[in-house]
Amino acid sequence: MYSGVSRHVIYRVANAPINEYPFPHLYVRDVFPTDYYRALREHLPPAEYLSTLTSLKRVQGAYPDTRVVLPLTPDDVAELPQPYRGFWQELGTWLLTGTFAEAVMPKFGVYLKQRFQGMGDMQFFNEALVVKDSTTYSLGPHTDTPAKVLSFLFYLPADDSMSHLGTSIYAPKKPGFRCIGETHHDFDQFDRVVTLPYVPNSLFAFLKTHDSFHGVEPIADSSIKRDLLLYDIKVSNPPELRQRSATPAAAVAPTATRFSL
Repeated sequence: MYSGVSRHVIYRVANAPINEYPFPHLYVRDVFPTDYYRALREHLPPAEYLSTLTSLKRVQGAYPDTRVVLPLTPDDVAELPQPYRGFWQELGTWLLTGTFAEAVMPKFGVYLKQRFQGMGDMQFFNEALVVKDSTTYSLGPHTDTPAKVLSFLFYLPADDSMSHLGTSIYAPKKPGFRCIGETHHDFDQFDRVVTLPYVPNSLFAFLKTHDSFHGVEPIADSSIKRDLLLYDIKVSNPPELRQRSATPAAAVAPTATRFSL
């Protein structure tokens, strides 16, 4: 129905400059074609089809219930009524079949080889979630689960009025402080470096490292709903967890497309 969307998104991402401080990341405006972005907004799933991450058993420990999601798996999307079902099935086809990942991973190739050097043929997979955050949502600085490789946060607001509600990047006040990614830290331990503006049709993407500290400042505005499309590339056997008995269950998506670097 919407031809050329995948090519447009790949073009915008592949040609965006990478900012290396404090960890590799990029920020892209107009990441979708204008008409497609309008359609995407019109087809955001009804709230009753979104669930908390805790109820879906996708996180361990405490996690705010003010974030609800719809995983873009075939089974979850099949539960949507039309016209939502058809739109998200089409989007999932071009986003999750591996073509997008294989096009954008080489952009971060130097950094990926540093992390996975000497570890043989690592097996990667991808997944995507439609996300809605509510007024009281916040996330302390963290570096993401060790299973994470690359994260793409597509911002989906209606206008520029909530630009201050983007994801923030942090630097630890303690020199050399690093974290493999299993803890959310207190804000007062970090300096906020920048907040990537939450404006229509924009993308914040970053490489998971031991210092990729990011989070969401507490949302104090009333009646706020923050819409995102979250796309992740993950690894089934993270090097940080190889010495442990098992990889957390949430790290594996059984229906995901797998591919190699």
